[in-house]
Amino acid sequence: MTEKINHIGIAVKNLENSIPLYRDQLGMEFEGSEEVAEQKVRVAFLKIGESRIELLEPTSPDSPVAKFLEKNGEGVHHMAYEVDDIEQALAELKQKEVRLIDEKPRHGAHGSLIAFLHPKATGGVLTEICQSGH
Repeated sequence: MTEKINHIGIAVKNLENSIPLYRDQLGMEFEGSEEVAEQKVRVAFLKIGESRIELLEPTSPDSPVAKFLEKNGEGVHHMAYEVDDIEQALAELKQKEVRLIDEKPRHGAHGSLIAFLHPKATGGVLTEICQSGH
């Protein structure tokens, strides 16, 4: 079902303050940033090998990322795995009785479709599956 690690999401308070560590000091390729209004975040992607680091900055105090930062501070927020067909992947996970946060895909960055699995079903790790946009 999953093909590869698409990205690791890291919650940050401020993108502009966080990007230089990954781009300048760690030498990752900065691929740009965008706002994902539906998720109430601004994101920046940095490429490392065939995967990415996704920095997430909340745009609203009631966003899930803002709540995460309040509770945990900055750090790893989620792991994202790429799938070819997110609808099929969600159907298979539901059939296997995996607890889902999203039973239907939502819109993510770069025109992708995303869905989250509940951390209680994945060893405490918020897990995202994503289908790349075309």
